[in-house]
Amino acid sequence: MTDWFTWTQIIVSCGVGVLCLVLGLIGRAPSDLTLGCLALVELLLVAQIVVTIVVWNTGPGPTGSGVEFVGYLVTALIIPPAAVFWGLIERTKWSNVVLAIAALTIAVMIWRMDQIWFLQGATGLAPMALGVG
Repeated sequence: MTDWFTWTQIIVSCGVGVLCLVLGLIGRAPSDLTLGCLALVELLLVAQIVVTIVVWNTGPGPTGSGVEFVGYLVTALIIPPAAVFWGLIERTKWSNVVLAIAALTIAVMIWRMDQIWFLQGATGLAPMALGVG
C-alpha cells in the first residue's frame, strides 16, 4: 500500500459518505450522483487491488496477516455493489443513508488495511505504534 493512495481513498470515501448522508437526510432519493460516487469508491478499490499486487510483488508485504489484509480487501469490494443494488431497488431517502454508511465503512476498512500493512506485527501492534518504547 502507498500512503498517498490510502489517504486518497479515505478522503474520497468520507466525502461520498457525507454527500450521501446529507442528501438522504434532506429527503432525496438515490440519483446518478450518489450511485456514481459510490461507483467511484468501488473503482478506487479495484485500483487498490492492482496497487496491492504490484507492491506485494516488488517490495515487502504487509507486516500483519496477509490473509486478514486480503479478507478486508475482498469484503470492501463487495460492500459498494451491494449498497448500489439496494439503492436501485429501494428508491427512498433511506437508500442514500445506506450508501453513506457503505462509503464510511469503506473508509474505516481502508484505514484498517493500512494498519495491517504498516503497523501490525506478528504479535500484534508494533510497540512504536502504541506509543510504547
